[in-house]
Amino acid sequence: MATIDLRERSGHASPRGRTAPGAELRRTLRSARVAADSLMWTAAVLLGAVGAGTSLRHGMMAGATAAVINLVIGWVSGLYRGRWRIASYDEAIALAAVSFMVAVVLLTVKWALALAGVTVGINLLSPFAALCGMASVRAWHRSNRRRRGRTLDDRIPVLIFGAGDGGAQTIAAMHHNSRAKYRPIALLDDDPSKRNLRLGGVPVVGTRHQLASIAAQSGCSVLVIAIPSAGAPVIREVAQAADDAGLDVRILPPTQELVDGIVRLEDIRTLTNDDLLGRRVIDMDLAAIAGYLRGRRVLVTGAGGSIGSELCRQIARFEPETLVMVDRDESGLHSVQLSLEGRALLDERTLVVADIRDGSRIAEVFAEHAPNVVFHAAALKHLPLLEMYPSEAWKTNVEGTNNVLRAAAQVGATHVVNISTDKAAAPSSVLGYSKRVAELLTAWYANRAHGDWVSVRFGNVLGSRGSVLEAFRAQVAAGGPITVTHPDVTRYFMTPVEACQLVIQAAAVGSRGEALVLDMGEPVRILDVAKRLADNARTPIDIEFTGLRPGEKLHEDLIGEGELDIRRSHPLISHVAVPTLAPTQLGLFDEASNERARRSMEVLAAHDDASTPVVHL
Repeated sequence: MATIDLRERSGHASPRGRTAPGAELRRTLRSARVAADSLMWTAAVLLGAVGAGTSLRHGMMAGATAAVINLVIGWVSGLYRGRWRIASYDEAIALAAVSFMVAVVLLTVKWALALAGVTVGINLLSPFAALCGMASVRAWHRSNRRRRGRTLDDRIPVLIFGAGDGGAQTIAAMHHNSRAKYRPIALLDDDPSKRNLRLGGVPVVGTRHQLASIAAQSGCSVLVIAIPSAGAPVIREVAQAADDAGLDVRILPPTQELVDGIVRLEDIRTLTNDDLLGRRVIDMDLAAIAGYLRGRRVLVTGAGGSIGSELCRQIARFEPETLVMVDRDESGLHSVQLSLEGRALLDERTLVVADIRDGSRIAEVFAEHAPNVVFHAAALKHLPLLEMYPSEAWKTNVEGTNNVLRAAAQVGATHVVNISTDKAAAPSSVLGYSKRVAELLTAWYANRAHGDWVSVRFGNVLGSRGSVLEAFRAQVAAGGPITVTHPDVTRYFMTPVEACQLVIQAAAVGSRGEALVLDMGEPVRILDVAKRLADNARTPIDIEFTGLRPGEKLHEDLIGEGELDIRRSHPLISHVAVPTLAPTQLGLFDEASNERARRSMEVLAAHDDASTPVVHL
């Protein structure tokens, strides 16, 4: 296998003593910079001295002295040792500081040695003139470098959408990195106040609505969406306009994924479905979250699933005393331990194999670990299957939830979060009925236990097992067709990170017994998702409509009939009051019949505090 000498690539001397071309160029530029700065100091002091009536000889001496002092201070401070990039903001600050120190030293030398030709006026005016000259040389160098860069035919011309900080950093990264394959041509921004703005010499030439015409005029083949805080609706609209104009789309990741908030060339990547469907920056109250998680015993049910595993990863950031992960799927526990610790020996008591349907086993687990905080994510969630087997929904989503809530109450847990679903709002399916009953049970326990017990509703999670997006990808991989239930069906989408961040936040702001509804943004038409995946496939993919399945809605609800959308603690979290349902009501159910199971959950889901007691069906 061929090897590469990294020392040569990085600009260090090779084993044979040769200097890499990059290092030689940097040395040449550094020498030119020193010479230019020395010339500027000599000229500024000389002209100031001659203008003040000093002899030419004395002026030359004073100028040479200033140049030597500048060279010494500049070398000691790092200005001439490559500490800062040429013509950068940091170098400008260092240049001003060095100029000030040179002026102070000159004035000190004048008084100490009575140096002829160095007047107080020169000390005040000449350093400023020298600073302006040195800054001008650097500005010329920067402009000339950009001009040369724009003439490189092998760099891809790009349009950049977003003239904010993200756009400025993106342009700077392209200009200052010799490995950059993109050449910024123009900026687009919808803000009218930025119409005449230039960032790094790149002008703002229009808005997203002029994208097609500007792309045709400029000859660009790529659009970079340089707004890390952009939401999915904006990204979808801009990406669609770019597709229509024949442009490839690149994007910056969300703000929370940028290292130290700084844009680098490697951050520019292709568009993903997460960007298009569920992408928002979550403003988290870290102090409040840390207050109830740090140093506490936390237990997560369903820890091996999509939501449960992401919850574990998020919770681990806040340094709980212990993190107990419960699941009946041992492979899921193996995966989550591997993602958290980089090892998966499965030899810790905090990894618990248990089924929430087994009440006595769950009681044992809670008694052993005595969690302060519980996130209940274990559930059956596939709507069509539960429509066929309602008794399974009862055993897991209703009885299993009751087992977890009862065990949490017995050990005195202070925070319990029941993970619900948007299908519990105005339910029309077995899944919705069972999860609504779980909300009612959570509210009943909340009124009798200490602390904050809440339910949290949200919709489809991108990348979760069985999600529509994963199903579509599998169908594309198999050569199609992609099956869509209805041309107009819509669904809400969130990324796992976004959903879990809001779930953790909700536990910090929720009040006893209520359901917290996460703002899912705008609903997405499923047909649009299918079309995008089909268009990006390597081979032609057909789309077929299969019709809505039993229990499915055309459009999902987040807030049920009679529920109020109150957002008192966080702009993305609604607080909804939930009636209570006593666990004793569950004893009226006979699990022998699937039809009776469905009917029982439907009746229980409609229960409220003012209703008559549920009777045996």
